[in-house]
Amino acid sequence: MKKIDRGIQFVQANIDRFRCLVCNQAYVTIDGHSLCCPNGHQVDFSKKGTLYFLTHQVASEYDANMLAARRRVLQAGFFGPIVQAINAALPKTAQRILDIGSGEGTPLADLLTMHANSEDVGIGFDISKDGVNLATQLTTTAYYCVADLAQLPFTDGAFTAIMDVFSPSAYQEFERVLAPGGQLLKIVPNPEYLVELRHLLFKPTDRQYQYDNQRVLDLFAQHYPTAKRQRIQYQVALDNIDFNDLLVMTPLHWGADAEQLATAKRQGLTKITVDVSLLTMQKG
Repeated sequence: MKKIDRGIQFVQANIDRFRCLVCNQAYVTIDGHSLCCPNGHQVDFSKKGTLYFLTHQVASEYDANMLAARRRVLQAGFFGPIVQAINAALPKTAQRILDIGSGEGTPLADLLTMHANSEDVGIGFDISKDGVNLATQLTTTAYYCVADLAQLPFTDGAFTAIMDVFSPSAYQEFERVLAPGGQLLKIVPNPEYLVELRHLLFKPTDRQYQYDNQRVLDLFAQHYPTAKRQRIQYQVALDNIDFNDLLVMTPLHWGADAEQLATAKRQGLTKITVDVSLLTMQKG
Protein backbone atom coordinates (compact mmCIF):
# COMPACT_ATOMS: atom_id res chain seq x y z
CA MET A 1 0.00 0.00 0.00
CA LYS A 2 1.27 3.50 -0.84
CA LYS A 3 2.08 5.81 2.06
CA ILE A 4 -0.67 8.24 1.09
CA ASP A 5 -3.25 5.46 1.06
CA ARG A 6 -2.01 4.13 4.40
CA GLY A 7 -2.22 7.63 5.90
CA ILE A 8 -5.74 8.17 4.56
CA GLN A 9 -6.79 4.77 5.92
CA PHE A 10 -5.48 5.65 9.41
CA VAL A 11 -7.14 9.07 9.50
CA GLN A 12 -10.41 7.66 8.20
CA ALA A 13 -10.44 5.13 11.05
CA ASN A 14 -9.67 7.90 13.58
CA ILE A 15 -11.36 10.88 11.95
CA ASP A 16 -13.23 11.83 15.13
CA ARG A 17 -9.88 12.58 16.85
CA PHE A 18 -8.97 15.38 14.42
CA ARG A 19 -10.48 18.86 14.44
CA CYS A 20 -10.34 21.86 12.11
CA LEU A 21 -8.10 24.70 13.29
CA VAL A 22 -10.26 27.28 11.51
CA CYS A 23 -13.64 26.54 13.11
CA ASN A 24 -12.72 23.94 15.80
CA GLN A 25 -15.22 21.45 14.38
CA ALA A 26 -14.34 17.77 14.16
CA TYR A 27 -13.52 16.61 10.65
CA VAL A 28 -16.27 14.50 9.13
CA THR A 29 -15.10 13.14 5.79
CA ILE A 30 -12.21 12.53 3.43
CA ASP A 31 -12.82 13.66 -0.14
CA GLY A 32 -10.14 12.30 -2.45
CA HIS A 33 -6.89 13.37 -0.79
CA SER A 34 -8.45 16.05 1.43
CA LEU A 35 -9.67 15.93 5.04
CA CYS A 36 -12.85 18.03 5.27
CA CYS A 37 -14.76 19.62 8.15
CA PRO A 38 -18.54 20.39 8.16
CA ASN A 39 -17.87 24.04 7.20
CA GLY A 40 -15.91 23.21 4.08
CA HIS A 41 -12.39 23.79 5.40
CA GLN A 42 -9.92 21.15 4.30
CA VAL A 43 -6.37 19.90 4.75
CA ASP A 44 -4.64 17.93 2.02
CA PHE A 45 -2.64 14.74 2.52
CA SER A 46 0.97 14.82 1.32
CA LYS A 47 2.39 12.08 -0.87
CA LYS A 48 3.78 10.52 2.31
CA GLY A 49 0.28 10.39 3.83
CA THR A 50 0.93 13.13 6.39
CA LEU A 51 -1.21 16.17 7.16
CA TYR A 52 0.16 19.70 7.55
CA PHE A 53 -1.82 21.50 10.24
CA LEU A 54 0.31 24.62 10.77
CA THR A 55 -1.62 27.85 10.24
CA HIS A 56 1.56 29.96 10.26
CA GLN A 57 5.24 29.58 9.51
CA VAL A 58 7.17 27.99 12.36
CA ALA A 59 10.95 27.70 12.25
CA SER A 60 12.60 24.57 13.63
CA GLU A 61 16.29 24.43 14.53
CA TYR A 62 16.17 20.64 14.22
CA ASP A 63 17.37 20.13 10.65
CA ALA A 64 17.49 16.92 8.63
CA ASN A 65 21.09 16.09 9.64
CA MET A 66 20.37 16.53 13.33
CA LEU A 67 17.23 14.40 13.13
CA ALA A 68 18.98 11.68 11.13
CA ALA A 69 21.72 11.54 13.77
CA ARG A 70 19.07 11.31 16.48
CA ARG A 71 17.39 8.46 14.58
CA ARG A 72 20.62 6.46 14.53
CA VAL A 73 21.32 7.07 18.24
CA LEU A 74 17.77 6.26 19.38
CA GLN A 75 17.57 3.13 17.25
CA ALA A 76 20.67 1.92 19.08
CA GLY A 77 18.49 1.87 22.23
CA PHE A 78 19.59 5.17 23.78
CA PHE A 79 16.10 5.98 25.15
CA GLY A 80 15.13 2.34 25.80
CA PRO A 81 14.76 2.59 29.62
CA ILE A 82 12.84 5.87 29.25
CA VAL A 83 10.29 4.32 26.93
CA GLN A 84 10.09 1.28 29.20
CA ALA A 85 9.24 3.52 32.16
CA ILE A 86 6.50 5.27 30.18
CA ASN A 87 5.12 1.91 29.10
CA ALA A 88 5.14 0.63 32.69
CA ALA A 89 3.05 3.64 33.74
CA LEU A 90 0.34 2.89 31.17
CA PRO A 91 -2.57 0.51 31.77
CA LYS A 92 -2.35 -2.64 29.68
CA THR A 93 -5.72 -1.80 28.09
CA ALA A 94 -5.85 -0.19 24.65
CA GLN A 95 -4.49 3.36 24.70
CA ARG A 96 -4.88 6.39 22.47
CA ILE A 97 -1.41 7.95 22.70
CA LEU A 98 -0.32 11.40 21.55
CA ASP A 99 3.41 12.07 21.26
CA ILE A 100 4.25 15.76 21.70
CA GLY A 101 7.13 16.89 19.48
CA SER A 102 7.64 13.39 18.12
CA GLY A 103 10.75 14.34 16.11
CA GLU A 104 11.93 11.47 13.92
CA GLY A 105 9.36 9.15 15.51
CA THR A 106 11.34 6.37 17.22
CA PRO A 107 10.10 6.79 20.83
CA LEU A 108 6.42 6.51 19.89
CA ALA A 109 7.08 3.59 17.55
CA ASP A 110 9.04 1.83 20.33
CA LEU A 111 6.29 2.53 22.88
CA LEU A 112 3.62 0.99 20.66
CA THR A 113 5.82 -2.07 20.17
CA MET A 114 6.37 -2.42 23.93
CA HIS A 115 2.74 -1.83 24.85
CA ALA A 116 1.77 -4.52 22.34
CA ASN A 117 -1.98 -3.95 22.27
CA SER A 118 -3.37 -4.34 18.75
CA GLU A 119 -6.08 -1.78 19.52
CA ASP A 120 -3.65 0.98 20.49
CA VAL A 121 -3.76 4.21 18.49
CA GLY A 122 -0.60 6.30 18.32
CA ILE A 123 -0.30 9.77 16.81
CA GLY A 124 2.86 11.86 16.84
CA PHE A 125 3.34 15.40 15.64
CA ASP A 126 6.15 17.86 15.26
CA ILE A 127 6.65 21.33 13.79
CA SER A 128 9.58 19.93 11.79
CA LYS A 129 8.59 18.58 8.38
CA ASP A 130 12.02 16.91 8.20
CA GLY A 131 11.24 15.03 11.41
CA VAL A 132 7.80 13.93 10.26
CA ASN A 133 9.17 12.84 6.88
CA LEU A 134 11.74 10.69 8.69
CA ALA A 135 9.02 9.27 10.93
CA THR A 136 7.02 8.08 7.91
CA GLN A 137 9.95 5.80 7.03
CA LEU A 138 9.47 3.75 10.20
CA THR A 139 7.68 0.42 10.17
CA THR A 140 5.02 1.24 12.74
CA THR A 141 1.28 1.57 13.26
CA ALA A 142 1.83 5.16 14.48
CA TYR A 143 0.66 8.11 12.41
CA TYR A 144 2.71 11.31 12.21
CA CYS A 145 1.68 14.83 11.18
CA VAL A 146 2.98 18.40 11.21
CA ALA A 147 1.41 20.57 13.91
CA ASP A 148 2.07 23.13 16.64
CA LEU A 149 1.68 22.13 20.30
CA ALA A 150 0.12 25.51 21.07
CA GLN A 151 -2.75 24.80 18.65
CA LEU A 152 -3.46 21.08 18.57
CA PRO A 153 -5.57 19.78 15.67
CA PHE A 154 -7.32 17.22 17.87
CA THR A 155 -10.74 17.01 19.48
CA ASP A 156 -11.43 17.36 23.19
CA GLY A 157 -10.66 14.17 25.13
CA ALA A 158 -9.20 12.44 22.07
CA PHE A 159 -6.35 10.71 23.93
CA THR A 160 -5.92 8.54 27.01
CA ALA A 161 -2.18 9.26 27.25
CA ILE A 162 0.13 12.09 26.26
CA MET A 163 3.87 11.51 26.15
CA ASP A 164 6.19 14.51 26.11
CA VAL A 165 9.88 13.67 25.81
CA PHE A 166 12.00 16.83 26.17
CA SER A 167 9.41 18.98 24.38
CA PRO A 168 7.95 22.29 25.58
CA SER A 169 4.50 22.16 27.13
CA ALA A 170 1.16 23.85 26.49
CA TYR A 171 -0.67 22.48 29.52
CA GLN A 172 -4.06 24.01 28.69
CA GLU A 173 -4.06 22.32 25.28
CA PHE A 174 -2.77 19.06 26.74
CA GLU A 175 -5.59 18.99 29.27
CA ARG A 176 -8.15 19.75 26.56
CA VAL A 177 -7.22 16.77 24.36
CA LEU A 178 -6.67 14.39 27.31
CA ALA A 179 -9.65 12.21 28.24
CA PRO A 180 -10.84 12.04 31.87
CA GLY A 181 -8.67 9.50 33.69
CA GLY A 182 -5.95 9.89 31.07
CA GLN A 183 -2.28 10.50 31.86
CA LEU A 184 0.25 13.15 30.93
CA LEU A 185 3.73 11.60 31.01
CA LYS A 186 6.46 14.22 30.69
CA ILE A 187 10.19 13.48 30.51
CA VAL A 188 12.53 16.28 31.61
CA PRO A 189 16.33 16.17 31.79
CA ASN A 190 17.98 16.21 35.19
CA PRO A 191 21.25 18.09 35.90
CA GLU A 192 23.36 14.97 35.19
CA TYR A 193 21.82 14.36 31.74
CA LEU A 194 24.69 14.06 29.21
CA VAL A 195 26.99 15.52 31.86
CA GLU A 196 30.11 14.00 30.25
CA LEU A 197 29.35 15.71 26.94
CA ARG A 198 28.48 18.98 28.68
CA HIS A 199 31.83 18.97 30.50
CA LEU A 200 33.70 17.94 27.36
CA LEU A 201 32.29 20.83 25.33
CA PHE A 202 32.32 23.64 27.88
CA LYS A 203 34.50 25.20 30.58
CA PRO A 204 33.27 25.44 34.21
CA THR A 205 32.76 29.16 33.66
CA ASP A 206 30.44 28.58 30.67
CA ARG A 207 26.69 28.78 31.23
CA GLN A 208 26.17 25.41 29.51
CA TYR A 209 28.62 23.57 31.80
CA GLN A 210 25.77 22.97 34.26
CA TYR A 211 22.03 22.48 33.84
CA ASP A 212 19.25 23.25 36.28
CA ASN A 213 15.76 21.80 35.70
CA GLN A 214 14.11 23.42 38.73
CA ARG A 215 12.02 25.91 36.75
CA VAL A 216 10.47 23.10 34.68
CA LEU A 217 9.78 21.03 37.80
CA ASP A 218 8.28 24.00 39.61
CA LEU A 219 5.98 24.86 36.69
CA PHE A 220 4.74 21.27 36.45
CA ALA A 221 4.15 21.17 40.22
CA GLN A 222 2.32 24.48 40.02
CA HIS A 223 -0.11 23.00 37.48
CA TYR A 224 -0.26 19.54 39.05
CA PRO A 225 0.58 19.57 42.78
CA THR A 226 -0.21 15.85 43.20
CA ALA A 227 1.87 14.71 40.22
CA LYS A 228 4.30 11.83 40.64
CA ARG A 229 8.02 12.06 39.90
CA GLN A 230 10.24 9.09 39.02
CA ARG A 231 13.97 9.38 38.41
CA ILE A 232 15.43 7.33 35.56
CA GLN A 233 19.21 7.19 35.49
CA TYR A 234 21.55 4.92 33.54
CA GLN A 235 24.75 4.94 31.53
CA VAL A 236 25.06 4.08 27.86
CA ALA A 237 28.26 2.60 26.45
CA LEU A 238 29.06 4.22 23.13
CA ASP A 239 30.45 1.06 21.51
CA ASN A 240 27.61 0.99 18.96
CA ILE A 241 26.92 4.73 18.80
CA ASP A 242 28.94 7.11 16.64
CA PHE A 243 30.20 9.95 18.83
CA ASN A 244 29.56 12.45 16.03
CA ASP A 245 25.90 11.37 15.97
CA LEU A 246 25.66 11.85 19.74
CA LEU A 247 27.24 15.29 19.36
CA VAL A 248 24.91 16.39 16.56
CA MET A 249 21.65 14.99 17.97
CA THR A 250 21.62 17.29 21.01
CA PRO A 251 21.18 21.10 21.06
CA LEU A 252 24.29 21.25 23.26
CA HIS A 253 26.48 21.56 20.17
CA TRP A 254 24.74 24.80 19.17
CA GLY A 255 26.42 26.63 22.05
CA ALA A 256 29.95 25.35 21.39
CA ASP A 257 32.45 27.14 19.17
CA ALA A 258 34.49 25.48 16.42
CA GLU A 259 37.50 24.91 18.67
CA GLN A 260 35.42 23.29 21.41
CA LEU A 261 33.71 21.01 18.87
CA ALA A 262 37.02 20.00 17.29
CA THR A 263 38.51 19.18 20.71
CA ALA A 264 35.45 17.15 21.66
CA LYS A 265 35.64 15.14 18.43
CA ARG A 266 39.32 14.38 19.00
CA GLN A 267 38.79 13.21 22.59
CA GLY A 268 35.42 11.49 22.23
CA LEU A 269 33.69 9.55 25.00
CA THR A 270 33.30 5.88 25.87
CA LYS A 271 30.06 6.25 27.85
CA ILE A 272 27.38 8.82 28.55
CA THR A 273 24.93 9.37 31.40
CA VAL A 274 21.19 9.54 30.82
CA ASP A 275 19.47 11.12 33.82
CA VAL A 276 15.84 12.23 33.52
CA SER A 277 12.65 12.56 35.52
CA LEU A 278 9.31 11.10 34.49
CA LEU A 279 6.55 13.44 35.67
CA THR A 280 3.09 11.87 35.67
CA MET A 281 -0.28 13.55 36.04
CA GLN A 282 -3.62 11.76 35.87
CA LYS A 283 -6.60 13.84 34.79
CA GLY A 284 -9.56 13.71 37.11
